[in-house]
Amino acid sequence: MPKTYLIGVDLGTSATKAAIYTPDGTLVAEASQDVPVYTLRPGVVEQENDDFYTSAAATVRACLQKSGIAPSQVAAIAFDSQMAGIGSIDEQFKPAARFDSWLDMRCQPYVEWMERTAGDLVTRSTGCPPSCNHGPKMLWWQHERPQEYARIARFVTPAGYVAGSMAGLRAEQAFMDFTFIHFSGASDSQAMCWSAELARVTGIDLSKLPRIVPPWEVIGAVTPAAARDFSLAAGTPIAAGCGDTAACALGAGVVRPGMLYDTAGTAAVLAACTQRMVADTKQRALLSMHSIIPGLYHPLAYIAGGGLALRWFRDEFFRRRGGQAEPDENDLYEAMIAMALQAPPGADGLLFSPHLGGRICPAAPAMRGAWIGFSWGHTQAHFLRAILESIAFEYAYYLSILVEQLPELRLLETRAVGGGARSQAWNQIKADVLNVPYRRLSRSEFGTWGSALVAGKAVGLFDDLASKAQETTQAVGEPILPSAEAHAVYAPRLKQYIALQSNLAAYFNSQESQP
Repeated sequence: MPKTYLIGVDLGTSATKAAIYTPDGTLVAEASQDVPVYTLRPGVVEQENDDFYTSAAATVRACLQKSGIAPSQVAAIAFDSQMAGIGSIDEQFKPAARFDSWLDMRCQPYVEWMERTAGDLVTRSTGCPPSCNHGPKMLWWQHERPQEYARIARFVTPAGYVAGSMAGLRAEQAFMDFTFIHFSGASDSQAMCWSAELARVTGIDLSKLPRIVPPWEVIGAVTPAAARDFSLAAGTPIAAGCGDTAACALGAGVVRPGMLYDTAGTAAVLAACTQRMVADTKQRALLSMHSIIPGLYHPLAYIAGGGLALRWFRDEFFRRRGGQAEPDENDLYEAMIAMALQAPPGADGLLFSPHLGGRICPAAPAMRGAWIGFSWGHTQAHFLRAILESIAFEYAYYLSILVEQLPELRLLETRAVGGGARSQAWNQIKADVLNVPYRRLSRSEFGTWGSALVAGKAVGLFDDLASKAQETTQAVGEPILPSAEAHAVYAPRLKQYIALQSNLAAYFNSQESQP
């Protein structure tokens, strides 16, 4: 039988998704499984590296069983994963410690130290300002957990851990693909190598960093043991894979400069596609990630709990009208957004800050949520609308930085994915605030398809990833065009929102510093 099927696996924070595709992008089967997240106390969040492996194995097995295809028909497999957290392995490629989640804030003192010591240098070299990501996390393990640190042979991403374990790699064969390296605190991103200068300044040990590879490099093949775990054929090629945001951008066809990509999920992410790396040394908000497509970058920023803010309001307020909890049904979101539309654009002066668990871009972990400007006349509809508008205002702030850095960039359209993208009304609010058309897409899953595309390139099923991505993911329906009238209302509100965030950061930082 010809090997004509591709498997992509998305190793998310709270769930793993796997899918089987044909090379033309047709979805054959998909499956998902929850992944435990261990919140030990506020700000301390860990996971297990092997939970990523076992959930990947379970979802791939389920896909093969649903599809009925023979394992020998699978041409290749690739993984994408959450990006800012980092795991570790010992010399035997076994977990050296628990996975340090991107939600874990213990490394904040090292973020601040790195910012004071080499903030501009880190930002210029990596494309990413110091934040709760690999560099500060590695320093935290080095200084706060020296015994565990001594066992660490290499730091690895979830995608690198699962792929390497499947292939039976040794520690010295560990790898990290180039879409992750902006988070390292130790890379020369444009040269795609580790930076000896940053290592000297920060103390990050380059010997514990894996080799850098392109996403489509075949890093090994499925071992007999992994074949039993995954129900795959031994010898199936494994591609290096990539970061989840990079996979989603590719799967969504965001492969031309000027395109924007909105992930309206648990984390609200806005990424652009550009031909130049952006080093945001002024605001420290934008992170500049390599696109999977060589020569392109994805400057991005995100709200760690963008979608969670809406869920929190649903559970704590909206479901408790009349003092009784209402059923937890998906259509409650539709009802909430319908209610929000009863309030006018600008929510009659009410502003919301969506950083309930700290601000990520720029880093301000002490920040918390806030409503500002409400009066006796504001209703639940106003509070809901202010939540929806806050995500759009945050996105507009990111774009203002991007346009300042790249004034020649012409913004074409925003491609929206994730649960929030299903709301026409929310997409319209974002289009009105950003003054950029919004589009929905012909498929609902993008990370697994992006990874499957990488797997296909790894084994030569196609060469031009950009063209293949554009062919296989199309925008559907008419674009959601911005309203000039609504944009005129939002423009001055955006200035107020940006000023509010600055004031809130100063206030919460002052509270944090008090004994």
